[in-house]
Amino acid sequence: MAMQKIKPAESPDAYVAALGGWRRELVESLRDAVRSAGTFDEMIKWGHLVYLDHGPALLIRAEEERVLFGFWRGQRLRGIEPMLKPGGKYEMASIELREGMGLAPAVAKKLAKAAAALNRQLGDPAALVPSRGGAKNATAKKATTRKAASLGTATATRASKAATQKAAARKPPLSPSGSARKRPR
Repeated sequence: MAMQKIKPAESPDAYVAALGGWRRELVESLRDAVRSAGTFDEMIKWGHLVYLDHGPALLIRAEEERVLFGFWRGQRLRGIEPMLKPGGKYEMASIELREGMGLAPAVAKKLAKAAAALNRQLGDPAALVPSRGGAKNATAKKATTRKAASLGTATATRASKAATQKAAARKPPLSPSGSARKRPR
């Protein structure tokens, strides 16, 4: 059976309104704590609630059997809440909450404040993880994509591929040990 694609909520309020039962109560509690913690921009991104302060700081994602309370730099927050489980890029860690479980609003607020403070101190976590081609490649791709965007998607894609190939040609090949070796001149 093919998975049915679900249309994302139009707004954070619509996201919460679409939930029911324990998931709605839990999401409302977490959302209230996060909103009281600071001046986050709240939005729907990737189909769930995302809170930004100098880049993505945290998320609330309601699933069928659980609610995830995740932090882009959550691995640095484990001293506040040991239930944070590491996983993914950006030092991501999240708390998995199921029916009957909860998180004290004071703890949720403390985590949100700490996540925002880390982003203010260290910058946007998403901007710090280079693409597969490295930071130079990511910069070249962005500039080329912006430049070609007005010419249409196909042109932008070709230009982006060209920038990737150009950046890859500048990189020295790797030795068998995995370190860069110098090219002969």
